[in-house]
Amino acid sequence: MSELASRRPGRRNRDTAAANPAASPISPGMVGGRYKPLTDAEVLRVHALALQLLSDLGLSQVTPSLEARAVAAGCRVDEAGRLRFPAALVEDVIARSRRSFTLHGVDPAHDIEIGGRRVHTGTGGAAPTIMDFETGRYRESTVADLYDIARLVDRLDNIHWYHRSIVARDAPTILDLDMNTTYACLSGTSKSIAVSYTDGNSVRAVQPMLDAVAGGEGRHRKRPFCTAVCCHVVPPMRFATESCDALEAAVLAGMPILLVSAGQAGATAPAALAGAVAQACAEVLAGLVLCHIIDPDCRGIFAAWPFVSDLRTGAMSGGSGEQALLSAACAQMANFYDLPNSVPAGMTDSKLPDAQSGGEKGYTISLAAQAGATMIHECAGMQGSLMGTSFEGYVLDNDLLGAILRTVKGIDVSEDALSFEVIRDTVMGPGHYLGHPQTFDRMRSDYVYPEIADRRSIGEWEKAGSADARERARERTRAILAKHYPRHVSEATDAAIRSRYNIILPRARMEAGHGAW
Repeated sequence: MSELASRRPGRRNRDTAAANPAASPISPGMVGGRYKPLTDAEVLRVHALALQLLSDLGLSQVTPSLEARAVAAGCRVDEAGRLRFPAALVEDVIARSRRSFTLHGVDPAHDIEIGGRRVHTGTGGAAPTIMDFETGRYRESTVADLYDIARLVDRLDNIHWYHRSIVARDAPTILDLDMNTTYACLSGTSKSIAVSYTDGNSVRAVQPMLDAVAGGEGRHRKRPFCTAVCCHVVPPMRFATESCDALEAAVLAGMPILLVSAGQAGATAPAALAGAVAQACAEVLAGLVLCHIIDPDCRGIFAAWPFVSDLRTGAMSGGSGEQALLSAACAQMANFYDLPNSVPAGMTDSKLPDAQSGGEKGYTISLAAQAGATMIHECAGMQGSLMGTSFEGYVLDNDLLGAILRTVKGIDVSEDALSFEVIRDTVMGPGHYLGHPQTFDRMRSDYVYPEIADRRSIGEWEKAGSADARERARERTRAILAKHYPRHVSEATDAAIRSRYNIILPRARMEAGHGAW
């Protein structure tokens, strides 16, 4: 048999493996942490500074309710009205916090375990604009866009949860915004969702909706699938009053809490990267202490998110090399504390899903994943330094995330993988590995096959029409959104939610053939 003929079965097998998700070597929660931008001694220095900031400087503008809880737990309010945190209390909370917990999906099939350097990738952000799929121009984002992005995410295996990535500009009030955001996320995907709630009133108001989807009153507390995103601080070192109110309400409701400190290096955090990491750690630890005081069994997620400024202009630079280092260092600090954590990555400065976008997303997400971040937020779909998003971007980034997650898994060096017998049999036999059983077996267990990235020859590509990656992603996006309308929320439950809340998204818009796609 000729070598060309011997290749044909292998090609068919590769196609079979690519089409079979069960054959993929990657999965949510593979362990990272091989990359460490800080030495062990440097980690200790950053930690010491974080404790010093909390004890010697503290944070201002704490809410009266949280101040009373904190003082009763051993904090003190100084003459300037700043809440100071004793180092012993902070370290005690770190020691007694959950090391990991299950982040539930609406469907238990999407449950993930966060903590322990187990890497997961998902969405995030608050983009006010979206690139219109038909015109290619940015416009204000809507509730329908939120729902459509959720439907996309529901079908993209390397995006493990849906944290709302846009702000619906068609919601008439803040309460309507929070309720409709939750509804659109819940209706569009059965994965875990996350929403940034404005205040405690929104958190309390949404509980009946979450319970209804969970199956009845009090059921969401037992399996909470909605995370409250709380930017509880306004850097540098001030509490955000409304977000702290939301934090307290969410902890009392049993929701997971994403404790976000999002200073901008050179603006609201030190330009020196080490100082930015230390300030972010201090601000997140302050939030963790407050959560722990409310409920020692709280599901707190350490989300140190220092961003980068382009110091020539002051504008955010989400795709910079410095951002990659900051996010990786924050993941390393969180793993030093052994806490479930989140960092931001993939926040390209490019306005299009182009070469700049792919490069910036590639190195920022890779460093965060290799550093062992347990949740990497904002790593799919975001454009323009978080100010925009695009539908096809999620499909493109899902492909990229698959390749990055494959690097997290690393190389198998078991006795079978070292392959002495395989090499011996091949050298002494046919002289190539194309037909060897190990080649077929490893094709399924060791290799990830992209859906969008094109590996055909130039001639094959030209004959097929010369489509670039973005064109192929647009085809895939349209195919998903034309047909995929999840039905995990029953019609009766949906009707009950609509009778209670001002739901903006028309029910007809949630049916195939409505015309939008």
